[in-house]
Amino acid sequence: MGRSKFILGGLLILAAVIYLIFSSTQQAAEYFMTVNELKAKGNGMVDKNLRLSGAVIGDSIQYDANTLTLTFDVAHVPGDNAEIEALGGLGEVLRAAIADPTRARATAIYVGPKPDLLRSEAQAIMTGHLGTDGIFYADELLLKCPTKYEEAVPEQAGG
Repeated sequence: MGRSKFILGGLLILAAVIYLIFSSTQQAAEYFMTVNELKAKGNGMVDKNLRLSGAVIGDSIQYDANTLTLTFDVAHVPGDNAEIEALGGLGEVLRAAIADPTRARATAIYVGPKPDLLRSEAQAIMTGHLGTDGIFYADELLLKCPTKYEEAVPEQAGG
């Protein structure tokens, strides 16, 4: 009798731990998406934790220094590194994304200081959520500007 209580108590504790791990993993899940994937899933992704990547469209950048609100559009770029390399590298993929008006695009809003690397053809990697209005609200914004690094490589290789 005493041994079965001990086993039952151990099983209850184990079940509680498994439940806590599972529920916290589901709440913290973050989906990495391209603009095409976000557009395809649409309303199914509203208010979920997302990481979105795209090429910044320079003409769309608007910054309000009073409210620190940054609004810009991003164009679809592939999420697969092998595909990016096959298309000529990240710089070429970003240039092609900006030049193609038929590419899927998404509007993003970020509140914070305007990043120095924010310019046309930069790759924006944002963490945030999709609003019911179809706008991506970024909590974090990381920018990569491959043209800056591509120009520096020949000098390093030649020296």
